[in-house]
Amino acid sequence: MMHAAQLSAWKIDERRFDRSAPLDQQLRFALQYAVLAPSNHNTQPWRFIVDGDTVQVCADRLRALPVVDPFDREMIISCGAALFNLRVALCRLGVAYAITLFPSDSDPDIVALVRVSRDGHCDARLPDLFVALTARVTTRAPFVDEPVSAEVQQKLIDACDAEGAIASCVEDRAERQTIAQLIAEADQDQFADPRFRRELASWIHPQRRGDGMPAYGAAARDLLDYAMPLVTSVVRVFDVGAGMPASHHHLVEGSPLIVGIATSRDDKEAWLATGQALERMLLVAAAEGLTASYLNQPVEVGALRERLKVLLRVDAIPQLLLRVGRGPQVGHAPRRPLSDVVF
Repeated sequence: MMHAAQLSAWKIDERRFDRSAPLDQQLRFALQYAVLAPSNHNTQPWRFIVDGDTVQVCADRLRALPVVDPFDREMIISCGAALFNLRVALCRLGVAYAITLFPSDSDPDIVALVRVSRDGHCDARLPDLFVALTARVTTRAPFVDEPVSAEVQQKLIDACDAEGAIASCVEDRAERQTIAQLIAEADQDQFADPRFRRELASWIHPQRRGDGMPAYGAAARDLLDYAMPLVTSVVRVFDVGAGMPASHHHLVEGSPLIVGIATSRDDKEAWLATGQALERMLLVAAAEGLTASYLNQPVEVGALRERLKVLLRVDAIPQLLLRVGRGPQVGHAPRRPLSDVVF
């Protein structure tokens, strides 16, 4: 069960923001929202260094996933999502800013430098997403078999486009079935690797506090040690309380819309843009009463990434794959204390 301190991270009182406070205190207040960003296995792989009117957004490689994410691609994506949350919070609080991406040649772990500035920028569209910061949640349960309207799909596409990424929406049943088969193939490839199983198990351990996915630990423990063919996408897609894997049929039925996010390049700048696009899209979805969870397996298995590109019908490099829909009410993932990530 989540401790009260972990739960309180999602209950921020905006009214406590003091516009007359020193800039470093204003930045620390806004960072309460930054840490609510999603991350692979809920690793929360970020650190923030506040110095007067600036904050450095840094990747925390001590929280890397060397097996599933050997090039730190998903780590930087997660940092991009946190950076976007910070942008939304600052705009809502009326704090203008300027951002320099990867400002240090000598320290590549600094992914962004945010400086409060009267001459800075505030995107007028971002404050509308502020309420969704604390409403967004990852739902690993099946979604209602209800189509996502073309209007909402366009909003998701536009959200990614605004951050320099390309979203591809797949709602056709046959196409979703083909993608589901690709996900199952990727799952078999990953679970065949004992290093992958150990890495995943360490992040769903029920004794974890403040990070990871401990709510799935007790139910998934036996699955992780079970015969590999029986351990499919259930662990990272659907709840595992029943102890049974998610079939292709269940995955398709429980995922009315599959969304791929791609970029024209495959470098750290593209990964950071992907993270910002991801979070912008997730907040737009949350504002529409929708939620999402991740199907990144085909992106994580290099041999399948090109096949996913064909299925998404994009002339770009797939970075993320998600399922979007209307799901049941679920609790938030735990969060580390702010004192552990803000310096």
